[in-house]
Amino acid sequence: MKIFLDTANIDEIRKACSWGIIDGITTNPSLISKENKDFKETVLEICGICKGPISAEVLSLDADEIVKEARQISKWSENIVIKVPLIQDGIKAISILSKEGIKTNATLAFSTNQAILACKAGATYLSPFVGRVDDIGWNGIELIKEIMTVINNYGYKSQVISASIRHPMHVTESAKAGAHVATIPYKVLEQMFKHPLTDIGVQKFLEDWKKVPIKT
Repeated sequence: MKIFLDTANIDEIRKACSWGIIDGITTNPSLISKENKDFKETVLEICGICKGPISAEVLSLDADEIVKEARQISKWSENIVIKVPLIQDGIKAISILSKEGIKTNATLAFSTNQAILACKAGATYLSPFVGRVDDIGWNGIELIKEIMTVINNYGYKSQVISASIRHPMHVTESAKAGAHVATIPYKVLEQMFKHPLTDIGVQKFLEDWKKVPIKT
């Protein structure tokens, strides 16, 4: 399973990419707005740090305007993926963009039916929101499993990005469910390193090393 970092914070991206485990970056208008920086400037800076897919979201809701906006944004860098909301005009736009070779990410997916539509439209990626599905009393990981079953049944080429990840177990369960990608907030990525037995083990090794006689 690939790991994308879900942030627009440049410091977080630089640090996470230095670990050598980040395959791409996803952003959205909310994440961009937190940085209080120009949209294009931020996206280009991210592209300069991470050479994997970089999702940048359109703001238009009309198909023609989505396509127009997507064509402009896609010219900024070859690794940009256009994030499009999973609405009727969004699917129409994805169908057009996919035929033009512009990579897309169908975002705000909350059902298997929506995922089927994104696959049929030729979306490069589709993003089911695991955490938000959990929030309304459904099971986000079960949704990932259902979508993966459909994709495997019919050989759809769209890759599933497990999104709205809230904690490390979401990552584990997404991997077990077969998601192609998990897009993970920086805080959750840091939590993935942590285990009390690791901390205890490191401390024990250091304490034991102090007892080793060293010739000078």
